[in-house]
Amino acid sequence: MKALLLTAPSRLGYVDFPDPPAPAPEEVRLRIRACGICGSDVHGWDGSTGRRQPPLIMGHEAAGEIAAVGAAVRDWRPGDRVTFDSTRSCGVCDCCRAGRVNLCADRRVFGVAPAEYRQHGAFAEFLNVPARLLYRLDDRVPFSHAAMAEPVAVALHAVGRVRTAPADTAVVIGAGMIGLLVVQALRMAGVARIVAADLSAARLALARELGATATCHSGTDDLVAEVNRLTGGRGADLAFEAVGLTPTVNLALSALRRGGSAVLVGNVSPATQDFPLQATVTRELNILGSCASAGEYPAALAALASGAIRVAPLISAVAPLAEGADWFARLSSREGTGFLKVILSP
Repeated sequence: MKALLLTAPSRLGYVDFPDPPAPAPEEVRLRIRACGICGSDVHGWDGSTGRRQPPLIMGHEAAGEIAAVGAAVRDWRPGDRVTFDSTRSCGVCDCCRAGRVNLCADRRVFGVAPAEYRQHGAFAEFLNVPARLLYRLDDRVPFSHAAMAEPVAVALHAVGRVRTAPADTAVVIGAGMIGLLVVQALRMAGVARIVAADLSAARLALARELGATATCHSGTDDLVAEVNRLTGGRGADLAFEAVGLTPTVNLALSALRRGGSAVLVGNVSPATQDFPLQATVTRELNILGSCASAGEYPAALAALASGAIRVAPLISAVAPLAEGADWFARLSSREGTGFLKVILSP
């Protein structure tokens, strides 16, 4: 099969790669039709995170159709259109039994290779996947949109980490892919006031189109002053940080009211971040991490099918897998800031 193989940091080859073995009894073989380039793939491609150690086939945001099924698979047939959970959990540990599969001690992610494991992913023509991870696609959802189910599930999980109320004011720091999906997930949850902050005027305009009721340019505007103006000096009830850097984390916390809640989603750097401990303690802020997803795929696919969450405005390009190396180079350059999601099609 053809695959996009990471051979060294910042080096991708479009190569002939051995086909996956025959599916195990409880696996299916997927013919991949679309796979999105995640920001974590770009940071793994250049070696900065250490979580994409070559040689590796990356890619975890994917959709396709079943090409073959294992002997014990009963509910799926060749030709079925599907996507799959990017996380391979063990299913038996305490976290898995509690439904928190994203916290599984033996968790593996397709297309990821940290020091402890290597799991080839979906930048290839074929991929074997356990049948228990599959989700059927609505006929209204094209493969390119279905490949977005994973980031949509991530956004739904992040919003689900806190209680929301219609009267809430929520701040979203970072109007990139996940931030724009969080804006839409907050709108779905019925949050009345959603303030998006970013350095890009174009992304802020898109945030308004997708449900933000106010926007703030982080480079020129005073977010805290604007939030205080909108809330009568009270501050935001909720903040979602979708970047992962010290200045943006601190900005998210400073916009909160006393007793407010921050959900930290961004994870761009493995380095330790400075943290406003005294302000967090004295204002009794609630700080929650949000990692991947844990059962939100059905809700994500329903939102895609109904149009409750729109991903078409977020897809910057759909390109052949053979052009993948060029797209990674573009996304890692200054030019890359102008793109949101690029989908590769084998």
